[in-house]
Amino acid sequence: MSSYVVRRVAAMPALLLAVVTVTFLITRLIPASPLTSILGPRALTDPSAVAAAKEHWGLNGPLIGQYWHYLDNMLHGDFGTSFVTKNNVATDLGVRLPATLELMTAAIIVAVIGGIGIGVLVATRQNKLTDHAGRFFALVGSSTPVFWSGLVLLLFLSTRWHLFPGPGRLDSRSLPPPRYTGFFVIDTLLAGDFSLCWQAVRHLMLPAFVLGWGVMGTVSRIVRASMLDVLNQDYIRTARAKGVRERTVVLKHALRNALLPALTIVGFSVAFLITGAVLVEQIFSWPGIGSYAVTAAESLDFPAIMGVTIVGGAAFLIASLVTDLAYAVADPQIRLS
Repeated sequence: MSSYVVRRVAAMPALLLAVVTVTFLITRLIPASPLTSILGPRALTDPSAVAAAKEHWGLNGPLIGQYWHYLDNMLHGDFGTSFVTKNNVATDLGVRLPATLELMTAAIIVAVIGGIGIGVLVATRQNKLTDHAGRFFALVGSSTPVFWSGLVLLLFLSTRWHLFPGPGRLDSRSLPPPRYTGFFVIDTLLAGDFSLCWQAVRHLMLPAFVLGWGVMGTVSRIVRASMLDVLNQDYIRTARAKGVRERTVVLKHALRNALLPALTIVGFSVAFLITGAVLVEQIFSWPGIGSYAVTAAESLDFPAIMGVTIVGGAAFLIASLVTDLAYAVADPQIRLS
């Protein structure tokens, strides 16, 4: 397994280089110009101002020269300066990335625990009311766009019924905790402020559910189908004939073999969570890289767009590697090569 991990990690730089190259070409070849957001529409009529802006932001010169200059800076940890915030993109991402990671981690927990739990529950109650209700819940979650479900749930659960707090990571009058990790839930615990921790958890619940609902629905349907297939296997009937408790049969013998297809869905759902986080962060005013990406796209902030793409590509590659390793852990018969 160690040699397999080394080979996969060694291939990641080449894959990231391909992502960077394609994104760089797309940002440079689109007909729109970022100078509108940098200078404003009036300043575009001044040739000297346009030339100075291109020189300052590295938008002049041949395309290949700009590409090599960006790669050289990237290898030295410089992802450029944002056209909008005027900060280094790496600094902006470092500030915003923990918020997105906290949201995605909570969404994955919701998706995995909820999806597996619902899948096992409906599989053991096939064609009963629980089965139909669980499948309907999964269907709604996997087929509803996150921007619609987010707005609807925010309207009813927060605005009208006041079951959850409004947008943001904390209440508007609350000060953020001391920054240790950037994860508010963890930082509030480290600071010993348990009331603020509960506040951060309550603010995290609704956006995490909205983001993870689609994956939860897909996971539950996959687990249900796999469980129904596994529960009809001979070794399951043998275990029941030996008098093994039904809970042990379901959770220990059947579930482990039924989880393999779900692992693939969870691993590749990282791409869905990254794109979904963009919309969820906008709806819930979550200050992560999703909202940062929207601002960058609207203003044609090339360095910020490149930085977000690199982070997203790296996250997808790491998730793919972790998924393959989880396969080997779940089923020792699988050999990685």
